[in-house]
Amino acid sequence: MSDIEGLNAHMASGLTTVCRAWAVIRKDGETYGFTDHDEGFSFDGVDFKADTGLTASALQQTTGLAVDNSEALGVLSDNAISDDDIEAGRFDGAEVLSWLVNWADVSQRKLQFRGSIGEIQRGAGAFRAELRGLTEALNQPQGRVFQKNCSAVLGDARCQFDLDTPGYVFERPVEQVEDGRIFRFGDLKGFDQRWFERGRVVMQSGAAKGLIGIVKNDRLSDEGRVVELWEPLRSPIVAGDVIRIEAGCDRRVETCRLKFNNFLNFQGFPDIPGEDWLMTFPSRKGENNGGSLR
Repeated sequence: MSDIEGLNAHMASGLTTVCRAWAVIRKDGETYGFTDHDEGFSFDGVDFKADTGLTASALQQTTGLAVDNSEALGVLSDNAISDDDIEAGRFDGAEVLSWLVNWADVSQRKLQFRGSIGEIQRGAGAFRAELRGLTEALNQPQGRVFQKNCSAVLGDARCQFDLDTPGYVFERPVEQVEDGRIFRFGDLKGFDQRWFERGRVVMQSGAAKGLIGIVKNDRLSDEGRVVELWEPLRSPIVAGDVIRIEAGCDRRVETCRLKFNNFLNFQGFPDIPGEDWLMTFPSRKGENNGGSLR
């Protein structure tokens, strides 16, 4: 008998011992289990803890391609979901699974919801998290955009550039940091000016381990190098924490060819005509005479 068949038979008996269980899987792999039962239990390698203060409102599920949605309500605590972790963005986009479970026999269960965490609001020692169903992805633009610049992300499956290539990344302890977004290095002069601009900063250790920032400015001076992020990383960073900085790409064809030697994987259309050319009418004089643009 399958898990669902066993649960259905239990529900049909008229005397039930069911509860709800949730698993929250962060992007860094950390997994949290919760249940509204008064005792904890485990299955699929996840420990579902009782009395953790997490509940969920009525789940709205529909047929077809309509978006499923719900919300989770919880209490902030150090042993469950902490305010510091939410502030740091560690739960942003985390995967959420929800089951109806027979707590007397956890092999009898049914997965009722699978999605991700959306907007999170906090206050008065509690939090409210929006839950987005799998069909939420259908709200995103689909298909390929025809544009001059590359549409890939540096290092992704379409770009195929190896970000671990020597000369395009460095790791070292933080020397000086201001406001969680400005990093100063005394002797980091082996890279060109603005080499890391538009690149990523990934914290490798410390309280901010795993957090990612985007480089706004990368400047060389007589005192060394200054790397500035667009936004501060939302966890404390101190001198000695190991930082990884990756080279940046502005997605122009010249950058792809000269900086990364990766023109064969360029995902843009550098020769596409501009809007001004498309709006003009053919003429015997000038560039728009109906002939080749080359």
